[in-house]
Amino acid sequence: MNIKSAEFIISNTDVRKCPEGTRPEYAFIGRSNVGKSSLINMLTERKGLAMTSSKPGKTLLINHFLINNEWFLVDLPGYGFAQRGKEQREQLRTLIENYTLYREQLTSLFVLVDSRHEPQKIDLEFMEWLGENGIPFAIIFTKIDKISRGRLNENVKAYKERLLESWEELPPIFYSSSEAKEGRDEILGYIEEVNRSLEE
Repeated sequence: MNIKSAEFIISNTDVRKCPEGTRPEYAFIGRSNVGKSSLINMLTERKGLAMTSSKPGKTLLINHFLINNEWFLVDLPGYGFAQRGKEQREQLRTLIENYTLYREQLTSLFVLVDSRHEPQKIDLEFMEWLGENGIPFAIIFTKIDKISRGRLNENVKAYKERLLESWEELPPIFYSSSEAKEGRDEILGYIEEVNRSLEE
């Protein structure tokens, strides 16, 4: 897929204020500091499209970007940032749940997982919740350039084994490095494939 245009459309905290229409939406979510903004900038080849920050937990809004005037890329807040107060964590949880459960245009959710770590309880619980609610999602293992190939394979295998304890089949899995620009063609190819199937 060739990205000809990527424009910011709207930020908000209310799913009811998201853009109208039937364009498919591909949302990106993950724990704080998983490299979400860097991945979005790498996919769109627009350096400052999503704001990157070394301080985790900066995205507190639903951000819509219109790609090629055809589909929306949606940047969702990160989950599980412990330094937030209980009230703010609750607000974010509600915002994420409302978007994922009630946004009809949501076509697929990309759950970003830091490939350097063994399976994290918070990621597994979130994926379990998505599965229980029938929300289509794919997994992107990020920062693969920061880890040896052997360790990466071990961590991914551990995730797959944990997921297969309760699921019959695994969601699509991708690998990315924003710095090395790895995974871009595969992720955009998948989005293009899904968009094409929606038109049939």
